[in-house]
Amino acid sequence: MATEAKYSIVREVGRGSYGVVYEAVLNKTRSKVAVKRMHCNVPENVELALQEFWALQSIQRQHENVIQLEECVLQNGRAFQPLGHHFRKSDSHLLLIETCLKGRRCMDPKAACFLWFVMEFCDGGNMNEYLLSRGPDAQLNHSFMRQLSSAVAFLHRNQIVHRDLKADNILISHKRGSPIVKVADFGLSKVCQGKGNVNQHRFSSACGSNFYMAPEVWEGHYTAKADIFALGIIFWAMAERITFRDGDTEKELLGTYICQGKELIPLGEALLENPNMKLQIPLKNKRAMPADLCELLRDMLAFNPKERLDAFQLEARIRQISYGKKRQRSLS
Repeated sequence: MATEAKYSIVREVGRGSYGVVYEAVLNKTRSKVAVKRMHCNVPENVELALQEFWALQSIQRQHENVIQLEECVLQNGRAFQPLGHHFRKSDSHLLLIETCLKGRRCMDPKAACFLWFVMEFCDGGNMNEYLLSRGPDAQLNHSFMRQLSSAVAFLHRNQIVHRDLKADNILISHKRGSPIVKVADFGLSKVCQGKGNVNQHRFSSACGSNFYMAPEVWEGHYTAKADIFALGIIFWAMAERITFRDGDTEKELLGTYICQGKELIPLGEALLENPNMKLQIPLKNKRAMPADLCELLRDMLAFNPKERLDAFQLEARIRQISYGKKRQRSLS
């Protein structure tokens, strides 16, 4: 990737609208890394790349369940410049932002301009593929719920709102034997300025993926609690293996929804149309979910954000539910 050949690309592992992800190796140690390349040729791409950069750089300490950024490198033509905390206010970085946001290439209009994110490598793919390749497993589901609740509480504690939580944006690592989830893809995230409760910050730009968006996101007036609604969709779909087929990619994806005839309506949109709608939890099999998990999901998917759990309440509640826990044998 760099002139000194610090990394070697092994293969492409994923491609989306805004970037390409590769498996690569650090030549010095031969350790695996994931490299995400984002093309800074239009303002929208630059905005997404910079949002991801600010979010991952703003975390002062790492969390086991949040993807770790090793470094970020700016490619301008054939020149490569590592970006770090000290580089944030440099003239060349400001020039990158200014020129790209105006829709022009940096320095040389014909030169390639990319941001490369070097991150820890996750060998288990994304959570969507991982779970759908296995049968239902309450213990595994509970472990993922606990890990994800901890990750989102960590992000919110650090004033970061993800805004695009879904199973495709959660990766799986097997480095320590049992699967570990890693929240990734911070292109739509927001780093809130100042300290205090992250839930006091208001957002107006509706963004995310339709099937995971909270009702208030559809209206364009929401807070960090929209992340909790998205987690509720993921948890419910994970517990009952509820899926839908994405119209653009034809992939089978985990996610809950409301059926209106043959049409699938995102749950947040359906609640916006009918705030008094009672959610049918569980949807498939009453034995699949204990009462305390059903109650937890209703509290995560409440139409009114004021009645919805925040990330810190969720982190405490998830430890208390009976779902997925081994039953203790009683001695008679």
